[in-house]
Amino acid sequence: MLPALLACVLLFTGCENRDPEKTETVRVGVAIYQQNDTFISNVVQEMERLAREKEGESLLKINLSIADGQSNQTLQMEQVDRFLDWGCDVLCVNMVDRTAAAVIVDKAEEAGVPVIFFNRQPVEEDLQRWEKAYYVGPRGEQSGIFQGQIVWEQWQEDRERVDRNGDGVLQYVMLEGEPSHQDALLRTEYSIKTLTNAGVLVEKLASDTANWNRGQAAAKMSQWHQEFGSQIEAVFANNDDMALGAIDVLLEAGVAPEEMPVIVGVDATAPALEAMAAGTLSGTVQNAKEMPQVLMDLALSLYAGEDPAQAADLTAEHYVWLPYREVNRENFRSFQEE
Repeated sequence: MLPALLACVLLFTGCENRDPEKTETVRVGVAIYQQNDTFISNVVQEMERLAREKEGESLLKINLSIADGQSNQTLQMEQVDRFLDWGCDVLCVNMVDRTAAAVIVDKAEEAGVPVIFFNRQPVEEDLQRWEKAYYVGPRGEQSGIFQGQIVWEQWQEDRERVDRNGDGVLQYVMLEGEPSHQDALLRTEYSIKTLTNAGVLVEKLASDTANWNRGQAAAKMSQWHQEFGSQIEAVFANNDDMALGAIDVLLEAGVAPEEMPVIVGVDATAPALEAMAAGTLSGTVQNAKEMPQVLMDLALSLYAGEDPAQAADLTAEHYVWLPYREVNRENFRSFQEE
């Protein structure tokens, strides 16, 4: 894809005269739901690195502008409007509220600006509103399935340690991302469904929303630890930040790593992998490491007027599905080395 893109750019800049001042400027507006989200922050940082790298490989100047929606959909919509007024060539949106997708697609179509949603999937009908609307991200249910598999593997391998009261039932608590957020709903559903489908009996002691936030998760876990104590045999968290919040509480309460319940998250962030090395986090799921690369490749392809299918593996003309990967005690060090 990149050679074709560079050829296209050179046609505009004049390949016979490689004057460094004669560059094409690509304006990419990136609207994210919350800068404080560890995974999203990592995606943005990698996009910025890739932009600098691609500038060094070509005559392109990539103007990557980031806007933090601060979990406020009204604010994010204003940021989208500013990007379009600014004259951005491609719009990338990690939505605060997925129900806002239709309005964003309509605004982008009116401005003639391709829009790529990422990590928060719009409903299919919204993407179908315009041929230049796309989604890049993983399938939410896959991460829940991997979480369930990690817990099932430990249930099988070390039943006596995991099943603390020996009743043959896994007592668990669930830290959920956001109300109505598709990934949160799917991770919550499929993590437990994977266990029950494998024949594991489960009992939910408590569940609550912690909005992907480490501090909020710690507050919830503190309440549950006081109420249930060692009855908690597993902690499912819809992301790593919330899993780490639960671990913070247990460590502060003096619980040794080997005495902790099974705790699983999603994202495979650096702090989560460090927690695995410390023996406090039982496992996690890597959240589409390829996302920044695919976003940049697709954005530049759309800017160049290429067929986006040349830049990414499109499904149903609008979707680029990225794989999750299970991170467990046997393989987590290989993820630290990546």
